[in-house]
Amino acid sequence: ALRQAFPAARIVAAGHGAAAAAPPTGADEAVRLDLLDPATAAAAVVAARPDAVLHLAAQAAVPASFADPLHTWRVNLLGSLALAQAVMGAAPGALFVHASSAEIYGLSFRSGGTLTEDAPLSPANPYAASKAAADLALGEMALRGLHVLRLRPFNHTGPGQSESFAVAAFARQLALIEAGLQPPVLRVGALDRWRDFLDVRDVCAAYVAALRRGRELPAGTCLNVASGQARRLGEVLQDLVGRTGLSPRIETEPARLRPTDVER
Repeated sequence: ALRQAFPAARIVAAGHGAAAAAPPTGADEAVRLDLLDPATAAAAVVAARPDAVLHLAAQAAVPASFADPLHTWRVNLLGSLALAQAVMGAAPGALFVHASSAEIYGLSFRSGGTLTEDAPLSPANPYAASKAAADLALGEMALRGLHVLRLRPFNHTGPGQSESFAVAAFARQLALIEAGLQPPVLRVGALDRWRDFLDVRDVCAAYVAALRRGRELPAGTCLNVASGQARRLGEVLQDLVGRTGLSPRIETEPARLRPTDVER
């Protein structure tokens, strides 16, 4: 999406491990950046000399955040602050677009009304709490010169998503059942949940728009990325099943349930 939107730009992809070995499709080069190693953030920013930074990296799976909250906090809060601090030091004029999350509103959704960007942050799991903390911290850095735009996307899904997320987990299991590689049993978490599901390609379009227009907005601006339409997770599952012609047995798996969850 970035390459199509900015054909003349030099696009530098930051990653760690195998992701830093070669540029992904659309990027001109790759640099090493490990959010658990702040020195690599400074080195990557110095090497890239960016005009804009799109910060997408995170420990983004809620189940993993319950399993290891401390790791989630280190990546999502301290890693984000290290990267933002590096930008302030080595590329102070750069636009910093931060992918926050609608999960940070948490228990505020229980009000039943439509939430604006001014709704209280009331996170209900370690992932959401770490993202809320980063969101607030970057807002404070805006007062010290970081031209940050905080985007708060709602749930999104699409090709290539990890099975750590519900819709991708449904799709993967159905594909395995179709291929005869899994018994005709679909293991799921809570289906009586309503979410504003977005196509990942639409979220990418929002990131592009943010990079195009971000300098027109005051530093620290927050924007929800949403369709405004909630769908029941069970209905999404039935839509996927209906595309296959299968009739799998649906089983709730306790390990897929969250200790705390917001119904809608």
